Amino acid sequence: MTDLEYLQHAEAALAAVELACDRINDETDADIDNQRTGGMITLSFANRSQIIINLQKPLQEIWMAAKAGGFHYKFNSGQWTDTKDATEFFSSLSRYASQQSGQGLSFKPLP
Repeated sequence: MTDLEYLQHAEAALAAVELACDRINDETDADIDNQRTGGMITLSFANRSQIIINLQKPLQEIWMAAKAGGFHYKFNSGQWTDTKDATEFFSSLSRYASQQSGQGLSFKPLP
């Protein structure tokens, strides 16, 4: 994958996270504060826990840090998958955000 292709896919993933936070805040009382600085998004929850998602351009990966640990995702076959266990980025983010917020939250890629 070229650097340009990586950036297009990675930026789409970050945009999907931001849009999902807006939707979640409109539809639930989860109150996720999401702040983006360049290639990094910090999700802050009411209990002060955070999930940090950032782009690792030299490796062409997306990294996610949550209370559950740190995870690396590569773009394979049209989706971001964990480099260790091949779980999909958005399903993992949904699981970790749900755990940290105390309620079921759903994150999905842009169509």
